[in-house]
Amino acid sequence: MMTYDYADTVLYINGRWREGLRPGLPVMNPATETRIGTFSAAGVRDLDEAAASAERGFWIWRQVSALERHRILTRTADLLRKRIEPIAHLMTMEQGKPLAESRAETAAAAALIDWFANESQGEAAANQRTTQLAPAGPLAAFVAWSFPLGQAARKVSAALASGCSVVLVGPEAAPASCAALAVAFADAGLPAGVLNLVYGPQAEVAPYLIAHPAIMQGSYSGPASLGARLADLASARGKRIVLELSGHAPAIVFADAEIGLAVNSLCRAKFRNAGQARFAPSRILVQESVYERFLDDFIEATRRITIGNGLRDGVEMGPLAGEHRFMAVQALVSDAVDRSATVVAGGHRFGNFGHFFWPTVLTEPTSEARLMNDEPFGPIAVIGRFERYDAAITEANRVGPGLALYAYTTSKTAIGDLRRDIASDVLFLNQRDGRSLSMPFGDINGGVEDEDTLESFVQARLISQSA
Repeated sequence: MMTYDYADTVLYINGRWREGLRPGLPVMNPATETRIGTFSAAGVRDLDEAAASAERGFWIWRQVSALERHRILTRTADLLRKRIEPIAHLMTMEQGKPLAESRAETAAAAALIDWFANESQGEAAANQRTTQLAPAGPLAAFVAWSFPLGQAARKVSAALASGCSVVLVGPEAAPASCAALAVAFADAGLPAGVLNLVYGPQAEVAPYLIAHPAIMQGSYSGPASLGARLADLASARGKRIVLELSGHAPAIVFADAEIGLAVNSLCRAKFRNAGQARFAPSRILVQESVYERFLDDFIEATRRITIGNGLRDGVEMGPLAGEHRFMAVQALVSDAVDRSATVVAGGHRFGNFGHFFWPTVLTEPTSEARLMNDEPFGPIAVIGRFERYDAAITEANRVGPGLALYAYTTSKTAIGDLRRDIASDVLFLNQRDGRSLSMPFGDINGGVEDEDTLESFVQARLISQSA
């Protein structure tokens, strides 16, 4: 297998790559616990320059024709596809996910950019009234480390396709993935200043940029505590902000479900990226009559997962992103066991080094367990049982509106009832996470389970749950 070097990552401001004012910080490989490079952290002057650059870039970029925007975006997507191998290796080295997942994320990022490239802005006229859609202004985009390239591509390409400029704040744990995206856009011909890339502690950088007079809108993915603060800052200044916060996605497996499909799709959705995904199912509720069968098959499926350094062939689950995540997952398991849960698979460290944790299955902790109320963000599946439909819905809705609910049933009646009764924003029917870019967040999806690319999901827009 070809090897790739990990280069130090610096800031990208006004078309130039340069060091930040703060000292460089280390980038650690979570599989080996070794330092593989450094990244530059932005100081206040760096952030001011990035915001000013985005403001100047906005007035340049908004004048660029839709055709030229389309050309630059599609060329960027083509460059990402040509660079899948080196980008995937960088992502795996810094974030830990297996190469297969890093390759898929890079390919999906290219598909995201293509999709937004094909979106057009236009005019709608009726009764001698005209609505002109115009770019909203410079965007501050904050990306989580769990999907560093995919999230960055989604936020940046949506803004660029609309004629907006961007200050992208990359994640400290996975800086090179965002840098690879910025390189591709620059190589595709994006004018200087339209896309700027900085790094730094989000608790400091995010409020500063959202409050900055040059920034007109924000897009944030991360912990709810900081998200609430950013929402207050944006609201006080009349700015738009989109927040993707913590999730707690339940799953319901009914007695009439195809159990093999439910086991395989929930296992893949749960342990993808070592469970570090906001749409990963957290609590799996199984109807009493099929509970034992589902549990046995699910445990067997987890034991077939190959764990190890994501750079090795055949690895299906890599390490947690860092020691902080390892300690958090371990604490959640201990708390659940203290509250009557039984560990039936995993529950402890894998190996002697690296932040690896066995795929873990717990059964029936009390509702007071932290795991039943807090987002696990790790490879822990909680499996409980229910007898009646009402009991499953009550538990699924107990933690408030989640990002998603997974349901497995062949009953049209049950599907209709779920559309009416669930509090979650998205319903995945008989599939794993299969969101479509053509649907607004908050719709119910129905589709097939077995494909990973954006285009492969066969989905139907059924009903909106958005408030």
